[in-house]
Amino acid sequence: MSGIKIDVEYCGSCGHRKQFLELAGVIKDACPDCVISGATGRQGSFEVKINDSLVYSKLQTMAFPIYNEVLNVVKEVSEGQPVRQITQQQPIDCSIS
Repeated sequence: MSGIKIDVEYCGSCGHRKQFLELAGVIKDACPDCVISGATGRQGSFEVKINDSLVYSKLQTMAFPIYNEVLNVVKEVSEGQPVRQITQQQPIDCSIS
């Protein structure tokens, strides 16, 4: 599974770094050769790109992706399949104050 690049933009002020580290751990455990990077970005963001293709946007869904679904897409790409959008998401448990 080498050569696969995962980039995550996450909201630093929202504390989404924790979710990035959880996702990175899930991917690294299964795909140690994948390159995973994360960077703080827009307010409320948790945007996941695989090989420069956006596969999940928290800005659009208002929820985090299911981490194993992200891993499934990474595995599919490693097998030569095209990058696809992630549709499964975690339950929404946030409130706006």
